[in-house]
Amino acid sequence: MSKVFACFKSIGAYAPKKVLSNEDLEKMVETTDEWILQRTGIKERRLASEDELTSDLGLKAAKLAIERAGIKTDEIDAVICATLTPDFLCMPATACLIASKLGIKNVLAFDVSAACSGFVYILYLAKSLIESGLHKNILIIGAEKLSSVVDYTDRGTCILFGDGGGAAIIGTTTDKNEAIADIQISADGDYAHLLVAPRSRVTHPKDDRTLEYLQMAGNEVFKVAVKTLTNDVVEILQKNGISADEIDHFIPHQANLRIIEAVREKLNFSHEKTVLTVHKYGNTSAASIPMAMNDAYEEGRIKHGDLILLDTFGGGFTWGSALLRFGGK
Repeated sequence: MSKVFACFKSIGAYAPKKVLSNEDLEKMVETTDEWILQRTGIKERRLASEDELTSDLGLKAAKLAIERAGIKTDEIDAVICATLTPDFLCMPATACLIASKLGIKNVLAFDVSAACSGFVYILYLAKSLIESGLHKNILIIGAEKLSSVVDYTDRGTCILFGDGGGAAIIGTTTDKNEAIADIQISADGDYAHLLVAPRSRVTHPKDDRTLEYLQMAGNEVFKVAVKTLTNDVVEILQKNGISADEIDHFIPHQANLRIIEAVREKLNFSHEKTVLTVHKYGNTSAASIPMAMNDAYEEGRIKHGDLILLDTFGGGFTWGSALLRFGGK
């Protein structure tokens, strides 16, 4: 009997219609378009409307991923959503809400909170569930309404974040040449205090400050992110006997152009192989990687069998990388 591998069958994404440009932010906080571009590479970001929930963003991305996978909703046997901005604080899970809106019933559905690393975390889970033989078609979603936790009087954070959703179908294959080759994920909670996003008033883990909005120690996060992202990629490539030259597409988490460029240069990836969307979406946390992958797919850059490297870092701290062949037809 042939061995079954997990396969990345399709990608889909959704970006809200409202655009928040750097020029718009100049009217809201003490900043300039030039200052933001030099420090982040971000030109604009998308914001969900007041009546758009995280589950709505994820739903639209999910519908596109399902359509492109060529399957029906009743063939999906698990729904996993990565988000740090769920519709509800504790329950129900956003995955349950998306499943309900899709008409998917009586299947495994749950959320994962791993911040910007969320999509790679749930990709790891989907691969494990598929290759265990317990599941055949898993819908994974990264969706965020970060505008709901951003303080738009804080110029250090409000310039960075946007809203959006990305989704994929992870299915089965017996062809190793279209399989998800390897995923590694990790975390270190000692850095938790450097990046915090409360959904209600909470006490900061290192002092007595009361928090209502996302808080970030930018310089400290930058330093750890560059080092961790670089080391993680070197490790997964060496582990799998793959050189940087063999990678068709390098898709890093879209947090900050300076971080991406620092990692790209250290790993010697070309500009042509590096997928960039940070300039038009900003940092969309768990939605970042699937949104970037979807853009590259819709531009015709990603094709069946292409070798893709994902690399991500987020609050927790969490991080991860993945090597996969794109299995979409």
